[in-house]
Amino acid sequence: MHLKPLLVLASSSPRRRRLLEQLGLRFVVRPSDTEEVVPEGVSPETVVQALAREKAEAVAPAYPDALTLGADTIVVLDGEVLGKPADAAEAHAMLRRLSGNTHTVYTGIALVHPASNRNVTAFEATRVTFAPLTDDEIAAYVATGSPLDKAGAYGIQDDHGALFIPRIEGDFFTVMGLPLHRLYRVLRTEFADLMEENPD
Repeated sequence: MHLKPLLVLASSSPRRRRLLEQLGLRFVVRPSDTEEVVPEGVSPETVVQALAREKAEAVAPAYPDALTLGADTIVVLDGEVLGKPADAAEAHAMLRRLSGNTHTVYTGIALVHPASNRNVTAFEATRVTFAPLTDDEIAAYVATGSPLDKAGAYGIQDDHGALFIPRIEGDFFTVMGLPLHRLYRVLRTEFADLMEENPD
């Protein structure tokens, strides 16, 4: 998959960067400095799309001819949003709550192309089941530092978080922070004119 314009990733997430590299896309990383505030009383799917749009819109004006991609991920357990933990103690508490339970991960994406005045959002939701965890398992995972920069205090990819998850229902890449199939479908349906099928 190739795009005619430059793709701008409005995120500092190394996981999202790695997934775009996996697709072979030409892109630059320009993280948005918008504050991630989750409003109360708003559905998770609305929240992640709104936050993704805010991130993309904050960066896009500096790249009017480029296609800017924003993304946002939240973890929802029993109706409560679990964001990134503030410290190790909060990470431990989040993992204790996730232990033995099923939660839902929502990731929203936004694609903004100022040159054609297009602004499109979409989302995916994936259910994730955690096995029961011991306090020692949680403490050892938190000690790695990995949970501290992730929504819900865990990562499903390339770290110990993967060892705790026996089942997911939905798109694996949603849990990583960038639903690749949804991104592809949005590009194909809303930005087909910006795609190159057989680039030189």
